[in-house]
Amino acid sequence: MLEYAVTAERVDAHGSLARTKAAEIVLDTDVAGRRDAFNPAELLLAAVAACMIKSIERVTPMIRFALRGVEVRLHAVRQDTPPRIVSIDYEIIVETDETDQRLALLHTNVRKYGTISKTVAAAATLDGTIRRKAAS
Repeated sequence: MLEYAVTAERVDAHGSLARTKAAEIVLDTDVAGRRDAFNPAELLLAAVAACMIKSIERVTPMIRFALRGVEVRLHAVRQDTPPRIVSIDYEIIVETDETDQRLALLHTNVRKYGTISKTVAAAATLDGTIRRKAAS
């Protein structure tokens, strides 16, 4: 089994700092919010996006899928009582010349093997699409 560890510490009334390995991230823990840091809901969405992109990085060599870039867009809905995220919608945009069938295969693998996305999907509705990036 893999294990993970993060330490978070309050810096002041406006923010906190999370650390793992040699990395750190400023957290928006200010009750009024702040624009220069991720709040907890945004961190959750970022974790889902990172999981999806990491899954893509993991599977593309195995299925010999060629891509030039990936973007993940997410949107969450939070209910007030009790407070929780009830749904997350996503769109994965892939810059590729692969066929639509291969793009669907990539999406299947992302949904099947993503640790964080599968964990979140067990607690909230997680639904989305994959599409090819439009030619510029």
